[in-house]
This record gives sequence, C-alpha cells and structure tokens, in this order.
Amino acid sequence: MVTAGFNPGHGITFMIRKANPGDIPEIIALEEKAFTDPWGEAGMRDAMNLYLSSFFVATAAGRIVGFSGGGIEDTGDVIYGHICTLAVADEYRQRGVGRELISWIEYDLRQKGASAIELEVRISNHTAITFYKKLGYQEVFVYDSYYKDGEDGLVMMRWFSS
Repeated sequence: MVTAGFNPGHGITFMIRKANPGDIPEIIALEEKAFTDPWGEAGMRDAMNLYLSSFFVATAAGRIVGFSGGGIEDTGDVIYGHICTLAVADEYRQRGVGRELISWIEYDLRQKGASAIELEVRISNHTAITFYKKLGYQEVFVYDSYYKDGEDGLVMMRWFSS
C-alpha cells in the first residue's frame, strides 16, 4: 500500500493511499453527498473491479474525505487516461485534497502510458471547471445531454509533453 501524508499549509493533515473494496461504504457515503446521480454501491464495486485501474482515497481524522478514480483508454492510436470520478467532502474543499488526489491519479495514469487525461464535468459546475483549468485542463467539447438528468457534459483534457 502506497501512502503519503500532507499538511499543505491549510491547517490539516491528510493521507493519500490506494483505495480497496473495504473503503466502498465510506466512498458511497461521500459520493451520495457530492453528486446528484451517484454510481451507488453496485456501480462503485463494478467500477473498482472492472475498469478503474487507478483509485485513490484521501483520509483525515480516521475517515475518507476524498476519492478519485480513473483508468486507461487505448484508441489504437493513442493511450490516454480518463478520470471518471472525483469527490472531496465539503469541509475539506479548498484545502489541497482535490489537487493532491488529481496529482496522484495523473501520475499513476502516466506511468501506465497515458499521454493525456480526459474527464467530463457538468456544464453548470463552474467551481469544478475553474479547478480543472487551474490544473492545466482545457475545454475540448460538449456532450449534449450527457448526464441522466439531461444536463450537458463538458469534456476537458490535459496533454503531457513527451
């Protein structure tokens, strides 16, 4: 298990480590607070077991305060990473947790051959869009009615130099 501790100058200490199936109940509780259309327990178990090759949790004060999950997609021409989910507990936002989770998943996906990383975000989620832009992600295009409720999804990507 890889772990690291951080105190990013925000008055908190948290750890990042690989997620495991025993984390799913806490991940689901956080996911249900963060998203209007959570994957749920069965969806999260399937994702963790079948296609999320990179999955990390942030822990603080003995509980999970954030998570990120993604995997590799190979088009035949290019290999890129795909961040499929990211959530941070409200009281830990703006404190470096999300930035560190993204850093870990980007590193892991790059080690697996990704030359770029893609993600989707709700077109109305201006806070997340601004967050990703600060991390070097660029708006690429919009998926019409991408989410279950019909909201459009903005595709963002970050390319890495070789």
